[in-house]
Amino acid sequence: MPGETDVVVVGAGLAGLTCALCLQSHGVPVRVLEASDAVGGRVRTDRVDGFLLDRGFQVLNPGYPMVKAHIDLGALDVHRFTAGVGIRSDRTRDVLVVADPRREPQLLAQTMTSGKLHPASLTALARWVSSGGDAPSADGVEDVERRRSMDDAGLLGPLRRLVDTVLAGILLEDDGSSSTLFSRSIVRSLMSSTPVLPAAGMQAVPEQLAARLLQPVELGTEVVEVAPGSVRTASGEHVRADLVVVATDPETAGRLLDRPVAPGKGQTTHWYAAPEAPNDLTSVIVDVRAERGPIVSTAVVSNVAPSYAPEGWHLIQASTLLAPGERPVDDFTVMRHLRQLYVTNTTSWRLLRRDDIPYAVPAQPAPFRERAHLAVAEGLILAGDHMDTASLQGAMVSGERAAMGYLRRRGLVEV
Repeated sequence: MPGETDVVVVGAGLAGLTCALCLQSHGVPVRVLEASDAVGGRVRTDRVDGFLLDRGFQVLNPGYPMVKAHIDLGALDVHRFTAGVGIRSDRTRDVLVVADPRREPQLLAQTMTSGKLHPASLTALARWVSSGGDAPSADGVEDVERRRSMDDAGLLGPLRRLVDTVLAGILLEDDGSSSTLFSRSIVRSLMSSTPVLPAAGMQAVPEQLAARLLQPVELGTEVVEVAPGSVRTASGEHVRADLVVVATDPETAGRLLDRPVAPGKGQTTHWYAAPEAPNDLTSVIVDVRAERGPIVSTAVVSNVAPSYAPEGWHLIQASTLLAPGERPVDDFTVMRHLRQLYVTNTTSWRLLRRDDIPYAVPAQPAPFRERAHLAVAEGLILAGDHMDTASLQGAMVSGERAAMGYLRRRGLVEV
């Protein structure tokens, strides 16, 4: 006998959970079906030998409006990164931290001696960041690839190399192909807020949202067929609903709906256990040397959040790009680059796990489209970061948009 509900949400990632909570707050019954054994989608954390390993290197931006509105950061016991970046350059043997002097005044001396802050370059960076509107999709502003807009702004030399390298670890591309509007929004966000890690790992974020649902997420419930107003699960259950929200990852959504999958970008993260920390920095470290290896970002994660490692141990992550169709960077090459970055003996380091994530985030090419149309058919819509911005903010916004569209149609909120 088919089950019935007002709304069924397929997928318990941030988009699906946000959608369900928004509907619940307006009295709409909703079922959330999740194929996996836990909530979170791509935001998951595993415990391995006492270490907390997120699935790929992830951070939480507390400045995102949706995070401010829906996440209790105090309950997550978040730990803050330095408001800056550690750089391994040809100028010095040690890693220097280039930081925002407003938030990290104690690092002003290191920042000024880094050799990256020539006045002309700073002026060019300010010109590039401030161009266009405040929103990522400012009306009337031409959007081009970020490499072109940076060239046009005169952002060149060592500072350009630093900005390119930092953005490679965030946008997961090192060719400057991302949208200028989206890239600027990322830089502006970094300038106004500092990333954090929850003490219990990044999965604590979706778990906090799921805990607020009156009807718990139905885990281990794979949906194999979707149609307007109904879904069928792998166990054979047919669920009818006024609305079906497909809030899965883009590849699953493409398979369920027989739609093209939005292009994505990949990442490989190596996680290492070490008996001693190679430094005491709480910043992400990048390599800006002329001859550098494949790592786009690394950090001693346990310096930031000690709970990520058992007592007496330290956790280091190293992330590399994973382009579509390419093989991941091998372990030997990554370890060799780590020795150069940290200038230390890594013989005692132990590889805990390697996360190869071919589709980590949707690509954000120019011209940037922030708000994709969610409706597929009457009674069937899509949600997820591939329908908005490639970020936790975008995933949550898309879930809220999906819910609000239904609520307006039902007359439960004002148009």
